[in-house]
Amino acid sequence: MKANRAILILEDGSTYYGWSFNSSSTVFGEVVFNTGMTGYQEVITDPSYSKQIINFTYPELGNTGINYEDMESQAPLLKGLIAKNICNRPSNWRHSMSLIEYLVQFQIMHIYGVDTRAITKHLRNVGTLNGSISSSSLNPSILLQNLRNIQDKKQTDLVLSACTREPYIFASCPAYEPFYFTNKDHTINIREDLHIIVVDFGVKNNILRYLNKYVNTITVVPADISYTDIMKYKPDGILLSNGPGNPEDLSYAIQTVTKLLSHNIPLFGICMGHQILSLALGLDAFKLKFGHRGLNHPVGYNKSISITSQNHGFAIHGKKATQSRLITTETNFNDHTIAGISHRNYPYFAVQYHPESSPGPHDADDLFLHFIRVIIAIQRLS
Repeated sequence: MKANRAILILEDGSTYYGWSFNSSSTVFGEVVFNTGMTGYQEVITDPSYSKQIINFTYPELGNTGINYEDMESQAPLLKGLIAKNICNRPSNWRHSMSLIEYLVQFQIMHIYGVDTRAITKHLRNVGTLNGSISSSSLNPSILLQNLRNIQDKKQTDLVLSACTREPYIFASCPAYEPFYFTNKDHTINIREDLHIIVVDFGVKNNILRYLNKYVNTITVVPADISYTDIMKYKPDGILLSNGPGNPEDLSYAIQTVTKLLSHNIPLFGICMGHQILSLALGLDAFKLKFGHRGLNHPVGYNKSISITSQNHGFAIHGKKATQSRLITTETNFNDHTIAGISHRNYPYFAVQYHPESSPGPHDADDLFLHFIRVIIAIQRLS
């Protein structure tokens, strides 16, 4: 497969030259960096990266190819990919195609042969920037002008293009192979006869896979579903999923969750779901300088620490006025932002990380079992 010359330019004029296997293509998007050493397939197919250009700091991608089991969505929603090197001879017993073949098949614009760690250092210094990758035009001044023209346009709702448009019953998802059981996996020997509603802001398949270990019925509904339609399902618990974009743009979701707070239905928020629940509870969101995207972010409380996978560009401000109702259960030890909240009186809790992600550590996956136990406890009390 022939490589073509390509260029990456950031909105501050920083320019990088490299190569791409896509010809005559140009994309624009927010350039973010991911520091994970593994899991490039899960990152590429994570709907939370919708419309973004991902800069991978790990120096080589594609060693294990692409398989069909580890996809986090039906199709990738990212705008582009930046890599130092891309392996064209994958070696893994599960792989079905090479990363290069996948990028070409889904027409994902990419550039390789650039110093991705230098780009990461630059973004850490100046903050997240918009950028453009092109193999059709190598003129930096033209690309920069086009990039600035696009920036003047208002960004559309990223969640509505990432979520399901119709409710559906989740059937099953192939288990990871090899699949290892831990002692806590045996604490529930059968799946509970519970009905969980998953509000889809851009849900990852592995969230549904984890829930499917513990419950019989999972209904996935659109992000803009009404409060009335949710209540028609008579849910035992509601999970607010991950998703892309700014949570403050989702006024419809915040209003729906605010109405749900008047009931005693257990709520569990993950990433975007955490932010939506927090805003409904009276907290505020803010944009991080360069976001949290990687596989080794330490969170916890006091001397209790978990290593977590994270992917978000926004975080939540605490408010003294809400301390009588809310507990900050976990803090991000890198920058002391809120990583988890819980309501003092009602079964509502949320985390600003991905407990379903398994990059090596499985420190946080027991939150799904905790969610089920909370639901069972509420049912016993009612």
